[in-house]
Amino acid sequence: MDGMESAGSTRQIVTARDSGLVACTRCSLVWPADKQRCARCGSALSSRDMASMARVWAWLAIGVICYIPANLFPMLITSTLFSKSQSTIVGGAIDLIHHGAVGVAIIIIVASVLIPIGKFVAVAYLALSLNHHVKMSAHGRHKLYEYVEFIGRWSMIDVFVVAILSSLVQLSSVAAINPGPAAITFALSVIFTMLAAQSFDPRLIWDAEEDSHT
Repeated sequence: MDGMESAGSTRQIVTARDSGLVACTRCSLVWPADKQRCARCGSALSSRDMASMARVWAWLAIGVICYIPANLFPMLITSTLFSKSQSTIVGGAIDLIHHGAVGVAIIIIVASVLIPIGKFVAVAYLALSLNHHVKMSAHGRHKLYEYVEFIGRWSMIDVFVVAILSSLVQLSSVAAINPGPAAITFALSVIFTMLAAQSFDPRLIWDAEEDSHT
């Protein structure tokens, strides 16, 4: 039993590249490493996308830049017969709390503030961890990458709320709700951050893990 345990603990994980194989990133079909293009979907085959990190940092930087005005400018513009009000993301959540809608305010804060900032930090951490020794294992970094991709769709909930309210509350000159300039920049920030996560080549995580043991 001890011999089997020691053998299992010293067994090396064999990657596709070690076996002379390469997988298509679009359809996941595996081909010999010397093949240049996938015969199923026509995509170019490469064992590693070494230019992916440049795209990750570029998309992430643009996403952070767009996120700043998304929090400074009004997200929602409400016009009534006698008044006109504007509210930012945080300001709108505070107004909801004052009106007793605490649950909705928490959802907006989480989806529009905590999740986007968390995605910025997570993507930057994954990119930096490739060239620096980190305590998190390669498997943990892959799980973090999957979480970033999974929660990306929920970052648009604030824009969805604005779009729904704008379409429902249009009572001519009596009352109207229109999206503010922050809605555009916030949507762009979410899109650019998703592009940054999709540009990241997770296969580089295993290369960094191998380099750290050599």
